[in-house]
Amino acid sequence: MKVTIHDVARHAGVSAMTVSRVVNERPRVSVDTRKRVQASIAELGYVPNRLARGLIQRKTGAFGVIVPDVANPFFTLVVRGVEQVAGRAAFHVILCDTQGDLERERGYLEDMVAFQVDGVLIAPVGDRSRPQLRLLTRNNVPFVLIDRSITGFDCDLVQGDSVAGARQLVDHLIGLGHRRIGMITETPDVSTARDRLRGYREALESAGVEFDPDLVVESSAIDPDVACDATRRLLALSDAPTAIFAVNNIAVVGVVEAARQQNLEIPRDLALVCFDDIEHVSRLYPFLTVMAQPAETFGTIATQLLIDRLAGRVGQRRRIVVLPADFIVRKSSGALAPEPAEAS
Repeated sequence: MKVTIHDVARHAGVSAMTVSRVVNERPRVSVDTRKRVQASIAELGYVPNRLARGLIQRKTGAFGVIVPDVANPFFTLVVRGVEQVAGRAAFHVILCDTQGDLERERGYLEDMVAFQVDGVLIAPVGDRSRPQLRLLTRNNVPFVLIDRSITGFDCDLVQGDSVAGARQLVDHLIGLGHRRIGMITETPDVSTARDRLRGYREALESAGVEFDPDLVVESSAIDPDVACDATRRLLALSDAPTAIFAVNNIAVVGVVEAARQQNLEIPRDLALVCFDDIEHVSRLYPFLTVMAQPAETFGTIATQLLIDRLAGRVGQRRRIVVLPADFIVRKSSGALAPEPAEAS
């Protein structure tokens, strides 16, 4: 059976009110009594009902963290950053994975309001998240957007410079002599996809390369199989691309799979670049040329922004933080000379 506050009180020989004062770190409890209650809590394995306490105090000491794909290494590191800062400030984290689904996102946002979390950190599904984010504003739940902005929605935001990053990746491919450069992207409902497409087009225009809409295929940034199908359509063009820019580190997996299915070797037959690194894979096999965003820093800064707002250290004006990325050139783009063969 679940251990209750009354069990602890009986074990320690005190009232339930005294146990409550100890749990909530309230005064008016002697040192000896506090130690006795804490010993009973430890021995019985009592866990206080934080939700009930939050409903009474209107403060749960918890943040909701909502991401579109927890399996994506980028968002995994974002969550790590959130937990580091939240933990130091004595906040707990409730993690939700929408899997890019609007209905799941709405359900989680309703849960956050119902649980009376102190704030929310969210990488929204896309612009269509706007109506459900109003659940937070109507209920006075402060929140910070991470990675993705919402058109016409003024709130604190931490994001990368997707336009400049995409432009640099495509400039790199153009500098290597490529003119037929495909792009595997996702729906323009997502701000990062829009911005990266804009950077792609700006790089082409700057180099005098005509934009070909057939070379841009909408796909998925969370399902490599969908990205693989999209890449096969690109490679089936009569004038197929010689290089591909993948919108993120999940889509790029689908690109590599499609290339293998077509017996194409990267980068000999097809050059490849993408946004976001795959940290542990790159340590073992540094292959992908990437625009590596500081994902963990996204999480730490966003959480500090939220804590500052809760503490009343900022005004009503929104704060926007744009973080630069690192351009890392590796084998997949074909820029590196092949390693010399060992002498026989």
